[in-house]
Amino acid sequence: MAARPPQQRLQVFLHAPDLGIPTRALTLDPALSLRRLKLSLLPQTLTLDSFYFSSGGKALADSSTLSAAGIAPFSTLALRPRLSGGGGDGGATGAESRDCYLNMYATKKPDKVDPNETRLTKWTTCALSFEPLAPPCVMDRLGNMFNKERLVEALLGKKVPKAFAHIRGLKDMIPIHLSEIPGKEKAETRFQCPITGLEFNGKYGFFALRGCGHVLSAKALKEVRSSVCLVCHREFSESEKFVINGSAEEVKVLRERMEEERGKLREKKEKKEKKVDSCLSGTKHLAEERNGHLENGRAQATAKRFKAVDMAPANATKEVYASIFTSSRKSDFKETYSCRSLPLGRN
Repeated sequence: MAARPPQQRLQVFLHAPDLGIPTRALTLDPALSLRRLKLSLLPQTLTLDSFYFSSGGKALADSSTLSAAGIAPFSTLALRPRLSGGGGDGGATGAESRDCYLNMYATKKPDKVDPNETRLTKWTTCALSFEPLAPPCVMDRLGNMFNKERLVEALLGKKVPKAFAHIRGLKDMIPIHLSEIPGKEKAETRFQCPITGLEFNGKYGFFALRGCGHVLSAKALKEVRSSVCLVCHREFSESEKFVINGSAEEVKVLRERMEEERGKLREKKEKKEKKVDSCLSGTKHLAEERNGHLENGRAQATAKRFKAVDMAPANATKEVYASIFTSSRKSDFKETYSCRSLPLGRN
């Protein structure tokens, strides 16, 4: 078997300005891979994947050999760095469809929001207009705070958002009194707890008392266990404490309490309406016997309608007394349309 003749050596030019290597001529084996060639040129401090070979503006794969890549004699090999973030590596040829760029921006990516900024905004601005909280302020029964003027305007204009549909009128507003921090009118946090001095910025829990409207920190109510307001000394019950900007569980408890109170008011109103209807019916139901007891759950006496003739004087007959309230005695005379305008006796 005849020996295989050795392959002819290939002479190329190397161009690597980013590495500080001047253009020089190299005589290489055509079976040499571009990866091995790159390994011999790059220092150990640099990674192989951060550079690539190109010839005639076409990027070459590191796994291919010089002959497989179609490198002709006296060709120029350019060693260039890959751009971070994509591009410049030969992956984009300009022939891609325009749809790939449209699909990239079809769905809007959510903006990164600072949670601290969101928390501070919730505690320092009106939940409806997002304006800075400024007295007079009110709170709904779920712990949301509003500037009263803006909330009243929304109610009058019927522009209350669906999230605040539980606010139906002034009765659903709880006036609150926020204690301002002296000398901090232009700061991010204007208000504080009047007892502990904790800032009203969402880092601490706060409660509002429905009776007097004072806003106190949870720490103050916990340390000074009392059933009276620590500011005005007005008594309050546990049901009059409303947590401000509470968690989902706390808001759920407040909503259940609100629905329960509305149910009681609805029942009370229905009972009152039934009582008024019975009074206006003109009858008096005798539901008890003379001894004041009921038999079989039913009244023994029947309803009796008042008549004026029942109160007639002793010397007057019912006909005489009834004539005061009725017209003259009826006769056999029949009145017609044509005789109404004539005097009596002439028709």
